[in-house]
Amino acid sequence: MSNENKIGQNETLVRGLTNRHIQLIALGGAIGTGLFLGIGPAAVLAGPSVILGYALAGIIAFFIMRQLGEMVVQEPVSGSFSYFAYKYWGNFPGFASGWNYWILYILVSMAELTAIGHYIHFWWPEIPLWVSSLFFFVVINALNLASVKVYGETEFWFSIIKVVAIIAMIIFGVYLLISGTGGEKASITNLWNDGGFFPKGLFHKTENGYSGLFAAMAMIMFSFGGLELIGITAAEAKNPEKTIPQATNQVIYRILIFYVGALVILFSLSPWRDITEGSSPFVMVFQNLNGLEFSLFGKVIQFNTLIANVLNLIVLTAALSVYNSSVYSNSRMLFGLAQQGNAPKFLRKLNKNSVPTNAIIVSSCFAGICIIINKLVPEKAFEYLMALVVSTLIINWLMICYTHLKFKKSINAEQIHSKFPSIFYPISNYICIAFLVLILGLMSITGMEIQVILIPLWIGFLFVMYKLYKPK
Repeated sequence: MSNENKIGQNETLVRGLTNRHIQLIALGGAIGTGLFLGIGPAAVLAGPSVILGYALAGIIAFFIMRQLGEMVVQEPVSGSFSYFAYKYWGNFPGFASGWNYWILYILVSMAELTAIGHYIHFWWPEIPLWVSSLFFFVVINALNLASVKVYGETEFWFSIIKVVAIIAMIIFGVYLLISGTGGEKASITNLWNDGGFFPKGLFHKTENGYSGLFAAMAMIMFSFGGLELIGITAAEAKNPEKTIPQATNQVIYRILIFYVGALVILFSLSPWRDITEGSSPFVMVFQNLNGLEFSLFGKVIQFNTLIANVLNLIVLTAALSVYNSSVYSNSRMLFGLAQQGNAPKFLRKLNKNSVPTNAIIVSSCFAGICIIINKLVPEKAFEYLMALVVSTLIINWLMICYTHLKFKKSINAEQIHSKFPSIFYPISNYICIAFLVLILGLMSITGMEIQVILIPLWIGFLFVMYKLYKPK
């Protein structure tokens, strides 16, 4: 029997992800370090109106999720949106979509591995950055090589920690407001009593650049990167016709609760002018409790010290969650590309637990480059690795929106009944595309010109690679 036939007999992924796995994977994709650490810079640019920005970006992200959700429920296969771009749009869109997503999460993996090292530094500064990165690199990849159920279980508990942390923060914030123990500055009127809800307007130029709600929209939108992960799970989800729609529909409510709800509490507890670019929303909640202390096992502990340690544990968990999902999604995307013929055949190989071993190993080798970078230039590693992420993320979302238009045209022509229709088709597609183009326009004049310029250059590079590879 030929090697090709042997590979062909072992090409089916196992549906090992249960409903609770899918629910928490979807939720984990919506909650990343953007919520825990990334709100500060956006809040400085827009003030309280950043709450509206997150709500708008959440609605756009939800539309995109529903478009992707309709496709993957109709055909729950490996490769997700790359498969649909390949089938309904053409070979190059399938090639470009898949490899663009793969490189996006290779870069995200490298960035998260770098961030993990910094979080470990908080407790053990004597441990070199690259050592921490290497340790978790080995652990997470080993978990993913075990089975898809191990990945699902790991991600389930990572997400539980993030969810509990946000809920606890919101509840405690409400208690501080109602009880009056949040400090003299804590009041719901902080949302409008200092320059109004739009204290910096919608968009205007200042001496230091641009400010206003629109100026903050680019970084707000990027906080939702990772929501498309639910599409990758379709080929390994038990009963995808039920679990994928449930998880997709619940994301919008979670966004409103976790992002918008948390921001309302945060801006009520602390005036927006007190926020700095480096501030964390969790620190904001407790910043008015300076000096509070308690006794534990006979030892006096400062409340701020406890909160700092808890916060570091939470952001470490968030980074591990993102890296864990990156390893999973990259390997499945490579597996799907190989099935299309847009990647080498050896990437179709599965082990006895139906895990795409070669795809995980190849992806990990590229992501592992960050360990070398951290060894050589640790102070600049994070900055270097994030340059292309923004560009590839925008391409990814635009391709999902347009591919869905092609998909709908095809199934409508064949009079196929959709199992999970998207919302407001095709108007929502055009709204999402226009919104993303607007984001690109804002990026081009607010200090992110390089990321915009990289988009056509990157697509051109992918086209050259496509021609050189000449997939069948």
